[in-house]
Amino acid sequence: MGKFSYNQEALKNLNIEDTTLLDHLVDFESARETHLKKIRGKIDKRISLKEAVAEYVSDGDVLCDAGFSYVRTCHQAFFEIMRQGKKDLQMIGAPNTNQSYMINFGSVKFSHNSYVGAEMRGTDRNYSRQLENGKVKILSEWSHGGVAQGLKAAQLGAPGLFSKQMLGSDIMKYNPYIKTMQNPMRDDSDPVAFIPALYPDVAFIHVQVADKYGNACIYGPVVNDIALAAATRKVIITAEEIVPEINLRYFKDGAMIPFIYADAVVELPFGAVPGNMPGYYYWSRQWWEKLLRYGGPDEERFMEFLEEWVTGTKDQFEFVEKLGGAKWIVEARRQTKAAESDNEDIDFRYQEYTTDNETGIYY
Repeated sequence: MGKFSYNQEALKNLNIEDTTLLDHLVDFESARETHLKKIRGKIDKRISLKEAVAEYVSDGDVLCDAGFSYVRTCHQAFFEIMRQGKKDLQMIGAPNTNQSYMINFGSVKFSHNSYVGAEMRGTDRNYSRQLENGKVKILSEWSHGGVAQGLKAAQLGAPGLFSKQMLGSDIMKYNPYIKTMQNPMRDDSDPVAFIPALYPDVAFIHVQVADKYGNACIYGPVVNDIALAAATRKVIITAEEIVPEINLRYFKDGAMIPFIYADAVVELPFGAVPGNMPGYYYWSRQWWEKLLRYGGPDEERFMEFLEEWVTGTKDQFEFVEKLGGAKWIVEARRQTKAAESDNEDIDFRYQEYTTDNETGIYY
């Protein structure tokens, strides 16, 4: 591992004395060594989600969210990490929605922080409470674009990228990895931010279809997942469907992750539940509302909710049954088609959850 020079102002502002906590995320040498050891041949990589979490997630790993918050994110993998009692993870979230509830179980101890919130579902008061209570420590602050550029640099094999991202904000004062430098192509003053290449330890990337080798197809927003697959040391592809390789050769409606990046493949229908999977099902808005509006303000209620839905279920099928089973599946499929302008005969109105009328929620 190399020796790293960090933004001293940010270290002071974040009260980080042990900088070894920061090293692994930007350690090119160890990441390159890991990538070179990956199997390049076509082998059947299919395993179960329980096996994938047990084998590829280690305590203290840097875990990176995939998809975008509720959209095509493998929530069921995060729930399995919590069930298996994995500890002290650093998590990169853009936004932070998914690392928030993992803090309560001790799964996430360190945060590479981005936007915290849940739009119309309510504010994420749980994350704020855990931070104030010392249950999580912020190691770095990021914009969405900054995280994307760090992963893109890793994908390109570059030490980092010069950018104007974050220069006009206080984020620079709370990110040890980023430094303000002079643009080397200009003689006059032209400050730029140097964003280093980022190498997470592990990521679960949920896709619509994949083959048994790890070739994976994404329909809809790709977000950072192509770069993430190239940058991350351990990549687990989770898919709604496993299909023959020949099917993927004619896939023209989205983006492809090549099999050489994948360490394991999990067939995981409903893996993004309670989130949104483009083309398959819409997100459970009521579930998120109850988590944030009912559980968010109070630790006991928050844990009660998580125990009901995470430790109270063993897999995604039990989770879907609690949401409403076949009736929920049919409606969620109709809703996602309508959201993609493929079905006009649907009403998106629903009865919102409120803490003043707890009987108003339905699943």
